Parts: sequence; C-alpha cells; structure tokens
Amino acid sequence: MFELTGQTALVTGGAKGIGKGIALSLAKAGAHVVIADIDEAQGQATAAELNGRFVRCDVTSQPDCQAAVESALAVTGKLEILCSNTGIFPQARLENMTEADWDLMQSVNLKGMFFIVQAALKPMRAQRYGRIVVTSSITGAITGFPGWSHYGASKAGQLGFMRSAALEVANQGITFNAVMPGNILTAGLADQGETYLDQMRAAIPTHTLGEPEDIGHAACFLASPEARFITGQQIIVDGGQILPESPEAIE
Repeated sequence: MFELTGQTALVTGGAKGIGKGIALSLAKAGAHVVIADIDEAQGQATAAELNGRFVRCDVTSQPDCQAAVESALAVTGKLEILCSNTGIFPQARLENMTEADWDLMQSVNLKGMFFIVQAALKPMRAQRYGRIVVTSSITGAITGFPGWSHYGASKAGQLGFMRSAALEVANQGITFNAVMPGNILTAGLADQGETYLDQMRAAIPTHTLGEPEDIGHAACFLASPEARFITGQQIIVDGGQILPESPEAIE
C-alpha cells in the first residue's frame, strides 16, 4: 500500500526542513521527486541526494510556478502529486509589525500556495487525477503564539482556501488536503536555542520534538491512491501537543 512508483511529485520549499522530509518520504515510496525552491545550492544538493530534479522557484512569481510545473511534467509527462510546502515564519509583534512584514508573509505563504496550486491543476484536470497536499500549521487555525499573528493568519487562510478548492475539483479525481505540523526539529527551530527546545519538549505529551519525515509520512499517505476518499481535510502531526487542558495534564 501507499506505493508511488512511477508517479511524479513536485515539492515546493523542498530543499530543507519539513519540505525535505516530505521529499524524502515521497522518494522512498517510489515517486520521481522534483524540488522547487528559491535556495538553489541546497535545492540542488537535496535533488541529487534523492536522484531527483531541481528547479529554482520563487512561489510569489506566477511564471516561476508555471515553469516549476512544466519541469515536473518533463519527467514523465504527468504530475500526480503537488506538495505545496514553501513557507516563512519571521516573528513580528503587532506594535512593531509593518505593512511590509504583513504583505511578505501573506505573499509567500498564502499567495505562493495559490499560484503553485493553480499551475498544477491544469495538468491534473487533463489527466483526471491529482493529489494536492499543503503544509499548514497548528498555529493559526488551532493555537497562537506571540509575534506570529501574521503567520497564523496565513496558515489559517491556507485551510480556508483548501476546503473550497477541494470542492471545485472533487469530481475530477483530484483531492486537496493539509498536514498541520506542531514543533518539528528543523534547522530553523534549532536556531531558537536549547532552552527554547527544552520548553517545547516539556509542552508535548511525548516529550519529544517531531522530525521532518514525520510530516513526510503523513503527506505521503494523503498523496497515495488509497487516500482517494479523503479531501478537504487536515491531519495534525504534533505528538499530542494540542491535547492537554493544562500543563498538569502531562506531568
């Protein structure tokens, strides 16, 4: 089950972090993986590691997104899987947040998702098959964190987009779902320092941080043929982080 051999998967933001974890899982399942990322050096390295393909892509550019889809189509002539993963998360408190801070967050996280999904839907509709998986977050739709109100808005917005978009393509063999990571041990999270990481571990019932491939496994399931009857849904992958009513619940 969950065999993806021969299928082509396009992963935006796949050069490192959660995106790389998704790309690794898809490759292990047999997919031809195309990494689309703005980081050319890391993207090339990850693509080489997976024996895949790299295409430089700024998701805020419609021509770049179209070119990324065309690069994926050049592999086998089809694009079965899109994992829209590109995202940024710079912090800014409301009193200091600028219009530029807000616009950049929405442009990359929300508009970038719209551009790549729109580009990928054309071949998916033509072949009457597709799996779209967006990387959202527990932050925004379920939880909040000071300094990330603009980030939370973008991530909750992704889920709203997903639900309506899923209805538009539901009768065309295309599903559209989301994974919602909790605290995943990426380089970006590690940069917050060991004190922060210890605080995060203490707040998670498993007392561990997730790994990028934990998100990859969930995305791989949603990208599989077996997930054909699941659309417009989200899977939370957080080690139970959102479950406790209070800190005492996990002592």
